[in-house]
Amino acid sequence: MPKLERYGYGGFMKISTKGRYGLRALIDICLYSSDEMVTVKSISERESISERYLEQIFSSLRKGGIINAKKGAQGGYYLAKSSREFSIGQILSVLEGDLLLIDVEHDENEIENFMCDHLWNVINTKIQNFFNSITLEDLVEDYKNSGKDDMYYI
Repeated sequence: MPKLERYGYGGFMKISTKGRYGLRALIDICLYSSDEMVTVKSISERESISERYLEQIFSSLRKGGIINAKKGAQGGYYLAKSSREFSIGQILSVLEGDLLLIDVEHDENEIENFMCDHLWNVINTKIQNFFNSITLEDLVEDYKNSGKDDMYYI
C-alpha cells in the first residue's frame, strides 16, 4: 500500500499559508523594489500579513537563496537574482518542502508497483513540471496585466 503523506485534510497536498504568503510577499517585492529595498513593515501593511510571520517566511527565503537583506536605515529585502530566474516550484520547495501529491515506495505488490510507475509518479511529475514552468516574473506580469492594481474613478 502506498505511504500517503498528509498535507492537510483528507491526505491531499495543500499549499500552506507560508507558501501562499511567501509568494504574495515576493510579488510585492517585485512590484515595489524598483529603486529601493522593501521593508517588512511596508509589505506587512500592503499585504495584511503580520511582520512576525513575514520575518519567519523571509528567514526561509534567505536560507534558500531567494532573497537577500540589507540592514540599516536604508535596509530592507530584495531578490537575490532576477525574478525570471526563480520558478514557482523552486520557491514553493524552499517554503513547503517536496510538492508531492503522494509519496510512494515500490514494494512487493506487482499492481502497486505498476500504479507507482504509471499513475502516482506521473501525477507528481506533472505537478512539479507545472510549478517549475512558471517563473516569479511570469506571475508578476500576469498580476500587472490582470488590472487588479488599476484604480477607476467615476
